[in-house]
Amino acid sequence: MKVSVGVRRPVEIIVDTWGIPHIYAETVEDAFIAQGFNAARDRLFQIDLWRRRGLGLLSEVLGPDYVERDRAARLFLYRGEMAREWTSYGPDTEAIATSFTSGINAYVDWLDTHPEALPPEFELLGYRPAYWQPDDIVRIRSHGIVHNLLQEVARARVTNVAGLQADLVRQRLQPARQPHLAEGVDLDLPPEILRVFELATQPLVFSGDPRAPLGAAAPSDPTAEGSNNWVVAGSRTTTGRPILASDPHRTYATPSLRYVAHLSAPGLEVIGAGEPALPGVTAGHNGQVAFGFTIFPVDVQDLYVYELDTTDPTRYRYADGWEELRIIAEKIPVKGEPSRQCELAFTRHGPVIHVDQKRHRAYAVRSTWSEPGTAPYLGSLAYLQAQDVAAFRAALRGWGGPGENHVYADVDGAIGWTAAALVPRRPEWDGLLPVPGDGRYEWDGFHASEEFPEILNPAEGFVATANQFNLPEGFPADRHLSYEWPDPARHRRIVEVLSASEPHSLTDSMRLQTDVKSVAAREIVGVLATLHSEEPATASALELLRGWDAVESADSAAAALYEYWISRHLMPAFAEASSGARARSAAAGVVDYTGMRDELLSQPGWEPLMLSTLGAAYAALERLLGKDSGAWRWGDLHRNQQPHPLGFLDPSFEVGPIPVGGSGTTVNAAPYLSDEFVQTIGASFRMVLDVGAWDDSVVINTPGQSGDPRSPHYRDLLESWRRGAYIPLLYSRGAVERHAATRITLEPQE
Repeated sequence: MKVSVGVRRPVEIIVDTWGIPHIYAETVEDAFIAQGFNAARDRLFQIDLWRRRGLGLLSEVLGPDYVERDRAARLFLYRGEMAREWTSYGPDTEAIATSFTSGINAYVDWLDTHPEALPPEFELLGYRPAYWQPDDIVRIRSHGIVHNLLQEVARARVTNVAGLQADLVRQRLQPARQPHLAEGVDLDLPPEILRVFELATQPLVFSGDPRAPLGAAAPSDPTAEGSNNWVVAGSRTTTGRPILASDPHRTYATPSLRYVAHLSAPGLEVIGAGEPALPGVTAGHNGQVAFGFTIFPVDVQDLYVYELDTTDPTRYRYADGWEELRIIAEKIPVKGEPSRQCELAFTRHGPVIHVDQKRHRAYAVRSTWSEPGTAPYLGSLAYLQAQDVAAFRAALRGWGGPGENHVYADVDGAIGWTAAALVPRRPEWDGLLPVPGDGRYEWDGFHASEEFPEILNPAEGFVATANQFNLPEGFPADRHLSYEWPDPARHRRIVEVLSASEPHSLTDSMRLQTDVKSVAAREIVGVLATLHSEEPATASALELLRGWDAVESADSAAAALYEYWISRHLMPAFAEASSGARARSAAAGVVDYTGMRDELLSQPGWEPLMLSTLGAAYAALERLLGKDSGAWRWGDLHRNQQPHPLGFLDPSFEVGPIPVGGSGTTVNAAPYLSDEFVQTIGASFRMVLDVGAWDDSVVINTPGQSGDPRSPHYRDLLESWRRGAYIPLLYSRGAVERHAATRITLEPQE
């Protein structure tokens, strides 16, 4: 296939057997043009929908039901100075974005003469893909992971009805802290306060009600989206070279959030995964340095509460007077109808997400999204050409967002971890609860990169992160980076395996990424081993769990009982016993699993509750799965869904449901919604890199590289992913040529 586009010299794209494109260009500019062209070739509907959702342009092609979503999205666009925005990532970023988007547009043009190649989703919805502007890439912020608006609202609700201590059942704080309660702030928040924020940020999944907050299962626990990564020094491996592993955990969808690509040009030789709507890669290697990331859940959001002027609701109290809301009027184009006029309100702190007319209050979100340099993951462009660990660490000094634990290794054997983010200084408070917007609670700049923790060449010979609390002992408390951290069980299991005396191999890392042994379950079952009951259902439950190795495989009967008991019975009962029914209701059933385990393991008196809830869970499972507990299977309850946005229109687009093992406490992360046990978050992409022997590296990306349902690469990796298998991540030209499946040549336009 040959295509005339705006490249200066011919570019060759070799798609290998597994759907990974290897782009060979004679200039860096042409490489990024080709990356944009190829991203559109494989993922056009996905990236077009991403752009429309992010810019607030859904109504233009889908009609008036999406006006509310479009307005919400526009509130969170970057609206600052574009010159500062571009230079925040590096001197070449605007040029790279321009090349990348010109490549997307070239493919859209190519479709004019090849209409048969138009992805079927566009025909189903009756519109054509749009052209891109370079600014589109950086103005859209709402797809990134940020904390902690959802947690602030949840904490305020529980605290309002039951006090601060009760909220620790929902989310324990590390380091331990009494949240700052601002004088004069009312924690009785309106029930619909998050609607606009959710409309702006949740993934778009079409259904019967397009105006509802639609997500492919937004997690009830906002800390559930995370990741694992580790890097092992050559002194601890079977190869004598470092091994780096990374598996981000995000919402499952078809196609995957990640896309694997290889860019080769003079001065640029990088392979790995990024998001298909963005240039470059974020996790991979460049032939000299390997890199991966996990979320470092820093607090970069605050909810401000304002008193409105009763005589003029466009004014809010600030300091000793009143300040005008900044109102921006915009037109939202609507399919089949005249454009709708909408007004976007902003305070000096950020967009207004709710106005309570009766109580004369407004609520606005301040977020680092409004700061230059925080377009999610675009900071990775700064490290693509780093030639050693020192250069890679230097490139992270400008990292804006999201907050990440970066692990890295170079061919000289150095390994390390650096946390990086743009985090505000809060001199007057800790960011854990909403605060008045009257001027008493202002950010005082941002923490410098030198204020974040890091480790270089640790004595243990490895470093691992899994979103766990990892601030070192003695870390200054007044930095207020974060107090809310996911369950450390995944990290504990990783360290347990990596600490073994035997040398670590690539296969060991692959096995660890797909490991479903739960240290959390092991601890709880250990408590049960000492308990007895005469009640038949409880006695049967104890017998089933006795001797269980805590491996939560899909075919495990014990895992089915354990998870059903924990999520449906023990957690709700524990929450009510610890903090009361009102607090449990305000917390929407969320319980800090780590805090609960600590309490059950260390404090006497919980045995009756454990036994009664265990018996009830066993009896419920008998009704659900049958009387023969030996035939129960965790995978009969626990299913993985990888939904396509238009699956309800064409079921052939769908992937799943798939029986899966694991849970939120296993390295193979598989958290689920307790009302239906559907796994919605986990590692769709996994990578294990042999640092220096690059062709021995492996990767997997479910369900496949392509987003076009007609492509052979749409779901060809699904079975490998399900089995915990991997495919080669080929790097050398010779290896790529031996596995070439498709060739595309981009030629200069005449």
